[in-house]
Amino acid sequence: MRLCFAGLGIMGAPMAGHLVKAGHKVNGFNRTHQKALDWAKEYGMHAEATLGTALLGAEALIMCVGRDEDVRQTVLNAISHMKPGSLIIDHTTTSAKLSRELVAVCAEKHITFYDAPVSGGQAGAVTGQLSVMVGGDEARYAEVVELTKAYTKSITRLGEAGAGQMAKMANQIAIAGAVQGVAEALHFTKCAGLDPDLVFNAISAGAAGSWQMSNRWATMAKDEYDFGFAVDWMRKDLGIALDEARANGAHLSVAALVDQFYSEVQAMGGQRWDTSSLHARLEARRAK
Repeated sequence: MRLCFAGLGIMGAPMAGHLVKAGHKVNGFNRTHQKALDWAKEYGMHAEATLGTALLGAEALIMCVGRDEDVRQTVLNAISHMKPGSLIIDHTTTSAKLSRELVAVCAEKHITFYDAPVSGGQAGAVTGQLSVMVGGDEARYAEVVELTKAYTKSITRLGEAGAGQMAKMANQIAIAGAVQGVAEALHFTKCAGLDPDLVFNAISAGAAGSWQMSNRWATMAKDEYDFGFAVDWMRKDLGIALDEARANGAHLSVAALVDQFYSEVQAMGGQRWDTSSLHARLEARRAK
């Protein structure tokens, strides 16, 4: 297919690359044009300076940008350049409210919009092992599955517009608690004078084990926090989840507390540290 991929950052660039490797013709677009040029050079594709030119001849727009306002601006710009019957797949993490708004706006132009946030981080994007949570009409879901298979290990349709975003909120809520638990366990280990490697060997294969423990315990123990998803983005995602919880009556006491802890990490200068930097906050408090 002829595709346009908008948003060629640390997630979007490798995802778009997988589409090229799968045989699709992909025009790249990024607000910072140099990133698009770099991507195009790496994959032998074209990069356009405007979204409109990037969409010429495209049958679908796939996007992975930043925040709600970025998605809204991109979609409202795109639909004036897209033919009826086109498809938009949005991998950005946004509010469910925005997804419901955009599916209606796109329908007026006979364009089908799906919210399809992903989980798996930068590593999953690079290896093509992302989990995708989809919200939107069932009629064209098979097309979404086919288009995204180049970079997915699993894909699930949760329901109508916004359902994918709400599933991503649940994902981030679960991660927040898991990372804080691992951070506290490691912090306790150090305070108790135990060897972190030995404690990891003792507990990681049992009920305490998790992806976070297996992949971040050792790096946290070394105070290394440069492994992908940044604190600024996690706070954005948790903010979306907390807003949705206020609307649907869910009680997210742990997520709210961890969001507060991340604000303290930001105040330490850790805006771009990865989410395991909750441990840095604890160690800083121990040093006082």
